Amino acid sequence: MSTLFSPLGLLPAYSQSGIVRPGPRMQIASGYATNIFQGYPIQYDANGFVTADAAGGRAGGVFQGVEYTDANGKRTYSNKWLANTVATDIWAWVTFDFSYQTLYQIQCNATVTLAAIGQQYDWEALSGNTTTGLATMGLNVASAAANAGLQVVGLVPGPDNDWGDPFPVVLVRLSEQQFVADVAGF
Repeated sequence: MSTLFSPLGLLPAYSQSGIVRPGPRMQIASGYATNIFQGYPIQYDANGFVTADAAGGRAGGVFQGVEYTDANGKRTYSNKWLANTVATDIWAWVTFDFSYQTLYQIQCNATVTLAAIGQQYDWEALSGNTTTGLATMGLNVASAAANAGLQVVGLVPGPDNDWGDPFPVVLVRLSEQQFVADVAGF
């Protein structure tokens, strides 16, 4: 039973192609003043740079990591972007799927039942762990709406994960994407 709430953001779980991999490299602006952790939803700003996407936003994808050359000339590879990092040759790795075929797993911050399939929810306010580099936000059950950022499509299989558990881990797809029309829930 999922009795502890210990979310890790959006973890890529499934693709109809059989392989989940980041898409083309995208850029983060040097000095960008917000942390971005692996598993965060991201958006692209008006200049095309990757930015963290707030709860209730329209995700352009999910952040998986970054590589850049730091101020000392050292090439750095990380699963997190720390706020105010000054660097050059910055490349973010992002998973995105404009055909809604990539599924992610995410932990709910409260119980949901089988009736959650097809329903839409937003993610919690963005947060993360600067040591592990992993996002620490979950699916916000209280945010259910006809058009929200994530649509529940199933339950992550496992012996300790079931509908009605205090904090189940569910499979979702990005239902409100930055570059694609909304897909309304049930």
